[in-house]
Amino acid sequence: MARILAVDDDPDVLEVLRALFEPAGHDLVCADDGRAGLRALHEQRPDLMLLELGVPGMTGWAVLRRVRDLADLPVVLLTGNTGVADKVRGLRAGADDYLTKPFSPNELLARVEALLRRAGWTDVALRQVYDDGVVRIDHRTRLVTARGREVELTGTEFRLLNVLVRDAGAVLSLPDLLASVWDDPTGIAPDRVKFAVLRLRRKLGWSGNGSPLSAVRGVGYRYRPGGVGADEVSPLSSS
Repeated sequence: MARILAVDDDPDVLEVLRALFEPAGHDLVCADDGRAGLRALHEQRPDLMLLELGVPGMTGWAVLRRVRDLADLPVVLLTGNTGVADKVRGLRAGADDYLTKPFSPNELLARVEALLRRAGWTDVALRQVYDDGVVRIDHRTRLVTARGREVELTGTEFRLLNVLVRDAGAVLSLPDLLASVWDDPTGIAPDRVKFAVLRLRRKLGWSGNGSPLSAVRGVGYRYRPGGVGADEVSPLSSS
């Protein structure tokens, strides 16, 4: 279950969103103005935000700028303005997608779930918890523990860990990781992957020998908890 924050002052739109996302297994949190949306962002820690640019109290543009200062989560802009200039401005300001009203509910759901997968979610991950005895990832709270010790990760580190454990036992190349974690394989140097892996290993306490996250010379990286094969790794659970 993903937690989605909808910031919109139109109660009819919020009702449509609730009817769309809750039957699909997602938790919808609503706010009817910009400042309330930022409070909900802090208190609820959503996985994705739907933001109406015309919300009162604080403009949608100001909310978007503040969100990008505070959090690394997908943002979908919703607006009745069909102009291309606003779409370009929104994407350049850090939005991940843009839909004009009236929108197709099925299209919105498909776009939201595509962004969630890009952010590290999988269809199986919607069962909330990954736990293989070495690392535990609660996708709803974004709480990560390694051998029972809570670890605080950045958004990029969280996505990187999700991609690695999702394909446990497999060797993931640098281009694979760039495309899956940063979504820009042409614009980021491969060294960024190496440094991100180094930081992740240090935070998880895996910098010594016997680390479940290892480099495969000339190829990339592989995650194998306890050195077991991919077919021995515990799957995502619903607990």
